[in-house]
Amino acid sequence: MAITDRRPGVKTTVVSRPKTMKPRPKDRQVWAYVAILVFSAFFVGPFLWLVLAALKTPAEWGSQPSILPEHAQWNNFTSALNDMDFIGYAGNSMFLALTYAILITLSSAAVGFGFARFRAPGKKALFLVVISTMMIPQILTLLPTYVLFSRIGLINTYWPWVLWGLAASPYLVFLFRQFFAAIPRELEDAAIVDGAGWLRIFVQIFLPLSRPVLITSFLLSFTWVWGDYIAPALFLDLDRTTLSVAITAWYQDPHGNVIPTVQAAAATLYILPVLLIFFFTQRYFIRSSLGSGVKG
Repeated sequence: MAITDRRPGVKTTVVSRPKTMKPRPKDRQVWAYVAILVFSAFFVGPFLWLVLAALKTPAEWGSQPSILPEHAQWNNFTSALNDMDFIGYAGNSMFLALTYAILITLSSAAVGFGFARFRAPGKKALFLVVISTMMIPQILTLLPTYVLFSRIGLINTYWPWVLWGLAASPYLVFLFRQFFAAIPRELEDAAIVDGAGWLRIFVQIFLPLSRPVLITSFLLSFTWVWGDYIAPALFLDLDRTTLSVAITAWYQDPHGNVIPTVQAAAATLYILPVLLIFFFTQRYFIRSSLGSGVKG
């Protein structure tokens, strides 16, 4: 770029500025893909390491560490299924995860619907109180909850998960509230004119429209319970516990030492249901994340 002084009697000077090269859109796209691949490696790497560990022998795991197994030990997966009641413990985990996910999804949707569509004094202040409970670490409330459930005789039963599901989740309430608040009020007014009550409006109109959020809520809730270790270990005995606890308690040799390769195979099988569920529901998960933006 040149700058010229045009005043009379003044010698013209030309100043050249270096041109700055702007990155082309294609270059930006390439670097974006490179960044995505790098970050993906951090997430895929641990799971890939787990699968490779499940295919090794105990010697390759311990005294002779190696990245790739010399010969894939597929019998580790057979041992993981047969050395303990894998299917039975998986059934316990599935029952708890499904029960909790269904109940907390419906209860959170109902609470979120109330915050989004009802008019009441103090609603915003109450909503802030509900959201603020997300700042409390769950581990802090686990011991008081255990004392409470033990006094009413709910230890070693599945009732704690039922009560937790009926109590709704602050994060899921926020998610449903944001989605329901974006629905035009004319749709609700038309249903009221036709004689529909609030329960019918919620069940027949708002719930079908919120299918992406329902699936996202179910997926998150199912994953929370399926991957939880502390609560089942604290509230349930070994016969009724979940798969996450059973994997750490079994798979030992005659000397009482843990067999890490079989344990890795069991952990790989333990992860597969969540991966399959997310694979089939990821489009609804992404759609919900995009559609539940912040709205006052």
